[in-house]
Amino acid sequence: MAKRKAENRSFLDKWEAEYLFTYVKDKPVCLVCGVDVAVSKEYNIRRHYETKHHDKYKDLDMTQRSQKVEEMKRSLVSQQNMFKKATSQSEAAVKASYIVAAEIAKSARPFNEGEFVKKCMMKVCDLVCPEKKQAFSNVSLSRNTVADRTCDLATNLYDQLMEKGKYFVAFSLAVDESCGASDTAQLSVFIRGVDSNLCVTEELFGFKSMHGTTTGKEIFEEVFKCVTEIKLPWDKLVGLTTDGAPAMCGKKSGLVGMVREKMREENCAGELTVYHCIIHQESLCAKALKMEHVMTTITQVVNFIRAKGLNHRQFKFFLEECGSEYADVPYHTEVRWLSRGKVLNRCFELREEICQFLETKGKDTAELREQKFLCELVFLCDISSHLDALNLQLHVRCSEGL
Repeated sequence: MAKRKAENRSFLDKWEAEYLFTYVKDKPVCLVCGVDVAVSKEYNIRRHYETKHHDKYKDLDMTQRSQKVEEMKRSLVSQQNMFKKATSQSEAAVKASYIVAAEIAKSARPFNEGEFVKKCMMKVCDLVCPEKKQAFSNVSLSRNTVADRTCDLATNLYDQLMEKGKYFVAFSLAVDESCGASDTAQLSVFIRGVDSNLCVTEELFGFKSMHGTTTGKEIFEEVFKCVTEIKLPWDKLVGLTTDGAPAMCGKKSGLVGMVREKMREENCAGELTVYHCIIHQESLCAKALKMEHVMTTITQVVNFIRAKGLNHRQFKFFLEECGSEYADVPYHTEVRWLSRGKVLNRCFELREEICQFLETKGKDTAELREQKFLCELVFLCDISSHLDALNLQLHVRCSEGL
C-alpha cells in the first residue's frame, strides 16, 4: 500500500503535455501561471488545469501542446536565471558593503565615512564603467548600515574565537590599562591560544571602559568576565603579561595575585608564568639612564616655541626663510612616551636653527651648544630610535595577528 502511494505521488512526464505542468525542486509547477502544487497527485494537477487553463488550451492537439510546453519551459528557465542573477548581484552588493565597513573600522574612521566613500565610487563609476552604475548604487554605505555591518563583523569574530577556544590546549593573556583623551580608563585584554595542531590564534579578547577606580580587584573582575564568557578553563592559562603598575603586579591585591588565587581555587596544576611588557621594560631602562636634564631642556625649548601662537608662527616662517628641510618641531606628551624619539631627533636636526631663533628672542643658548650636552642628546636620540623601531615592529606583528 505504501509503495502504491509513492508511485501515485511521483510526477509523470506525460503530465507536461496533458496538464502543462513541469517538475521543479521536488514540486509540480504550472507552466502557465507558475503556481506549484503541494502534493504531486494527478487529481490535484488535473483539477488546477481544468479550473484555470482548460478553456484556453483545449483546442491544441498533442503536437502543439508539446511545442507550447517546450516554449514555456524555456521561458521559465530564463526567468529563473534572471532571478539568480539578481540574487547574485544583491549578494555582491551586501558583500561589498561588508568589505568597506571592515576597512572603515580598521582605519578607526567614523561610520558616516561610508557615505563619502559611496560618493567617490559613483563618481569613478560614471567615468570608468557607467553601465555598472546601478550595481554600485545598490551598495548601501549609510552610517547605520556601516555601524550594523561592523557589529556583525565583531560578533562573527567573537563567535570564531569562541569556536577556536574550545580546542585550545593552552592560552595566555596580555592586559593593559591606559587613559584615553577623555581621561576614561580603557582596559585592553589580548589572548594568544594554541591548539593540538600548534595553530596559534592571537586576537583582541576584550576592551572595557572603566569609569571608576582601576584597582587590581576591578581589573581582575573584567578579566574574569572575559574568560568566563568564552568558557575557557583556568587550568589552561599558562601566561599573563602586564605592565609594572601595582594594580597589575601586586602579589595579593594585584591582578597577578588574584589570577593565581583563582587558579588555586580551581585546583589548577600548572604554574602561571608572568611577564612584563617588553616596551615597558625598555622604557624603564631608558629612564634609568639619568638623562632627565636633557629631556627637560628639550621640552622647555619645544614648549617655548609651540606654547605661544606668535612664537610658533615666527619659528615656522624662520625655518622657511632658512630653507630648512623641516617645517616645524613636534610636541612631546608624557603619556605617549614613544613620541620623545621624534621630538629629540627633530630638535637635533634643527639645533642650529633653534639656537638662532632663541637668540633672536633673547634666550641663552650656551647649554644647547655645549659639546657634552650634544653628545648626550645624540645618545638619547639613538636610544629613543631603537625604542620606536621596536614598538613599530610589535605593532606590525600585532596588526597581522588581529
